[in-house]
Amino acid sequence: MSFFTDLAHQYIDGEWRTGSGSWDIIDFNPYNGEKLASLTVATRAEVDDAYRAAERAQKSWADVSPYERRGVLERALSVTEGLEDEIVEALIDELGGTRAKAVAEVYMAKEFLRQSMHLALRPGGQILPAAERSRENRLYRVPVGVVAVISPFNFPFLITLKSVAPALALGNAVVVKPNQNTPVVGGGLIARIFEEAGLPAGLLNVLVTDIAEVGDALIEHPVPKVVSFAGSDRVGRHVAAVSAARLKRCVLELSGNSALVVLDDLDEAGLDYAVGAAVYSRYVYQGQVCMAANRILVDRSLEREFTERFVARVRALRTGDPRDPETHIGPVINDFQAEALTNLVDQALAEGATALLHGRTIGNLVEPTILAGLPDDSPLLRQEIFGPVALLLPFDGEDEAVRIVDDTPYGLGGAVHTADAERGVSFARRVETGMFHVNDSTIHDDPMVAFGGEKQSGLGRLNGEATVEAFTTWKWISVQHARPPFSL
Repeated sequence: MSFFTDLAHQYIDGEWRTGSGSWDIIDFNPYNGEKLASLTVATRAEVDDAYRAAERAQKSWADVSPYERRGVLERALSVTEGLEDEIVEALIDELGGTRAKAVAEVYMAKEFLRQSMHLALRPGGQILPAAERSRENRLYRVPVGVVAVISPFNFPFLITLKSVAPALALGNAVVVKPNQNTPVVGGGLIARIFEEAGLPAGLLNVLVTDIAEVGDALIEHPVPKVVSFAGSDRVGRHVAAVSAARLKRCVLELSGNSALVVLDDLDEAGLDYAVGAAVYSRYVYQGQVCMAANRILVDRSLEREFTERFVARVRALRTGDPRDPETHIGPVINDFQAEALTNLVDQALAEGATALLHGRTIGNLVEPTILAGLPDDSPLLRQEIFGPVALLLPFDGEDEAVRIVDDTPYGLGGAVHTADAERGVSFARRVETGMFHVNDSTIHDDPMVAFGGEKQSGLGRLNGEATVEAFTTWKWISVQHARPPFSL
């Protein structure tokens, strides 16, 4: 399969189509600038076509045996496994991540497909007591109908499948809008996998477009009942506002400003392990991860030793061609992001920060930077940094660490390192985040565990039972077995 030739199309009602918009989205390799594909954008008319096709197909899909729906997911997993090597290559080309990152993304995507197979059989009902002995109350779990999925560029294959696969398994239809930077691995590829798995036409549709062309049509349209969005908090707030005005349910996975915290009780081995976790948590996929550790907090008693080891480890990271097995850090997604990161570092230095390591920007390659000594009022401490820039912050005692961790509008995740795991759990319970990890990296996902954030990091949860809650609703049916009189 030639991914970037065959899959650079709209996919509506089981047909591969060319968009009817007046301009094209150009899909570039972020490392070498190679043109991978050109896609004419979808218009509002095609948005309507996709939603109407989904609406028609969903009604019969909801009546299909859950075992049959599970079978489609099983075949989708088999198709994915058969294409695994090609998918990895496509992820490297379209995202600019290393091979290790691409392999990890495909591995996790397969795990979510496996979990979705089980979710097809998961929804159950309840029989509840009634005030009258002759009445029976039944509660049924039913699909919401049609789900809109708007996915990001950083883990497009995984994050899109995290919503698409369980939504389909639970009896819904889906319309996907992938990020413009990753229209193939986040859109067309997933359509092809389910097409080959035998999913009936209309149940999965892919629209490659832009707000400049369709405005809010993807959210405003009357058909979708749930919007699953992953991306920035700025866009997420808009999605939430438009959805709320139309009483649509939202699941929002938004920006983060995670902290990795190093407490004062680590021995030599524990400190070295924490350094490794911090390097990984900040610099994996160039730091373009919502869970990445923007801030690294170290107890002042360990600050000097940790800093020396951390700077040495980061200095050894190699930036360059993501296809080179020696490369640790590839390009950021585009030149806009590269310029924004350069400006952020310049701003921090102007505010009085010290660069312990100051990486260069060469095209879309942004070498790692480590900043220390930021003033307490620096905006950089409270915003998401989507790139390879680490902030080192000392603290005195756990209370101050908790205050610093929480001093941000975001509350997605984080990690704490300590010699006492239960001390770590106590610390984790004090901070206001949706997720926190003890003696590990800040970056984790698990198909069984509720994933999501607090504050401006999102609304709702996905994975496991949380996914069932997100993509189904309750329906109450009562049965009166007698014929009691009605009196006014």
